[in-house]
Amino acid sequence: MEDTAVTTSGPAERVRKVLFSVLGGSVDASLVGPDTDLWNAGLDSLLSVSLMVSLEDEFDIEFPDELLTRETFSSVRRISDAVATLVAR
Repeated sequence: MEDTAVTTSGPAERVRKVLFSVLGGSVDASLVGPDTDLWNAGLDSLLSVSLMVSLEDEFDIEFPDELLTRETFSSVRRISDAVATLVAR
């Protein structure tokens, strides 16, 4: 059970790191919580593609078509959940 807790919290921190490297200084990281709407915080379609590619590189995964939605990339929590699912495959 401990391993699950580690893998659940680990991806979220790595997702945040990748997210803020893609967003650059355009968003104050301290204002973005796990459920903050990233689209309202400044994410746009071009940045979401950069984010997806960066996440695929970071985690050595590939997002399937069914996860390429605005909802998947709407918050750190949703992205982390998607990444955790893909890493577990």
